[in-house]
Amino acid sequence: MSSWISRATANHNAQLITTAVVSGVVVGSAILGFQKARRMYKVADLKASIPDINEHHHATRLTEYGAASSAFPVSKEDERSMALAARARKGDYDDELILEQLARNRVFLTDEGLEKLRSAFVIVVGGGGVGSHATAALARSGVSNIRLIDFDQVTLSSLNRHALATLADVGTSKVHCIRTRLEQITPWTHFDCRNELFSEASAATQLAPYNGQTPDFVIDAIDNIDSKVALLAYCAKNNLKVISSMGAGCKSDPTRIFIGDISASTDDPLSKSTRRRLRLLGVKDGIPVVYSTEKPGSGKAQLLPLAEEEFVKGSVGELGVLPDFRVRILPVLGTMPAIFGLAVANHVILDITGYPHDYLPSKARDKMYDGILGALQGSEERIARSFGFDSQGLKIPFTQDDVGYLVEEVYHGRSVISGLSTRLCLSRWNKPNEDFIDKRTPGQRNSLLQMKELVLMTKEEAARHEKEVLKGNKKLEELYDEKVVNTVRTKMEEEERFERFR
Repeated sequence: MSSWISRATANHNAQLITTAVVSGVVVGSAILGFQKARRMYKVADLKASIPDINEHHHATRLTEYGAASSAFPVSKEDERSMALAARARKGDYDDELILEQLARNRVFLTDEGLEKLRSAFVIVVGGGGVGSHATAALARSGVSNIRLIDFDQVTLSSLNRHALATLADVGTSKVHCIRTRLEQITPWTHFDCRNELFSEASAATQLAPYNGQTPDFVIDAIDNIDSKVALLAYCAKNNLKVISSMGAGCKSDPTRIFIGDISASTDDPLSKSTRRRLRLLGVKDGIPVVYSTEKPGSGKAQLLPLAEEEFVKGSVGELGVLPDFRVRILPVLGTMPAIFGLAVANHVILDITGYPHDYLPSKARDKMYDGILGALQGSEERIARSFGFDSQGLKIPFTQDDVGYLVEEVYHGRSVISGLSTRLCLSRWNKPNEDFIDKRTPGQRNSLLQMKELVLMTKEEAARHEKEVLKGNKKLEELYDEKVVNTVRTKMEEEERFERFR
């Protein structure tokens, strides 16, 4: 009797468990089915709300500045300014009023100079803190033809440094914001607004003539290094006058801002990177730049680190506005971009009008580079003879510009061993393999030496290095301490990364 009761109890428990499991499956299936049905209904409803392309439907009209009229309605004041500017550009604006507005510039630059300025065509690439102040100064000074190129929009954080943007402009394109505000100040100015990203592929179109007039000057106010290098290289190769603004971020000392040739801007980090990339493209000087010699220090602003949680998420590069654009925040004191922009505009005005001006001369070190190149040639010939090769007619694959690049951009004019800056020369670092001479072409012998294999030393250090390492059997670690060896390794790895820009 007791065994029967226990079996019945066990069967009853099993029935309860089975019932609970089945009920859970049924309920879960019902919930999932309901969610799926609701999702399908929403998708179907969304698809049904999209009008067919052949149907008649309402289209939102865009304003003259490319914004949706419903989202960014034009104010009455802006409408009046637009109407006045449209008439002024057609000549319906008294020239006496223009001359009165430009009276101070007219006295300073003379009638001839002001006429040159009024007929000039200037392209400003970048409509942020630097570009907006430069454009405003040019328009106020009389430049009547300005092309603005920038893909970006005004944000709340832009307002601490933008010359013309207001709260009402947040969300609108920077180029049209600048045009809108300046039409209220200089209605006769012709603006050609390009709400586009500047790139090497579109450079020919974006820097093309305006109404048949080639640009008298191009202003680089870009903060992305790839676009900046592409713009400066294009201008240099196509003989377009250009001035570039270097980094205003993390700067606070206006007394350390200079206008000089790019080859002289050795203390500015953005200038350093730009200059190095340009040298790889064959452009070493001839571009005036506005730069700061202010150095980072304790208590000063620095590039803000990215939050650790963003690294945990992965794909940090996707946080940028566009590929290759920075994702970390660069602190900017609102006054500094204004100073950079006004310095840029000042240089352009003086150059166009022919007003006397001078900037810091570039380093005249070509003779030194020739000497270093000759010494490197001699060193390779001696090493070749020590390996049993005929060194007569041996060639090395370098030019004076290559030497200048290594000396100035890679080693900053100092020996990697001692830090001395006099009696410099370039030398191989590692002992070459036995096949370092290319003899495949009949009648020609050339060294297979690469730029990343060279280091900068004093002549005395190079003589010792050649004797004990390149011709002898000493290892680098026997001759130099760990710091020097690691420094050279870092430099070589850095140069290998830069070689992709050649």
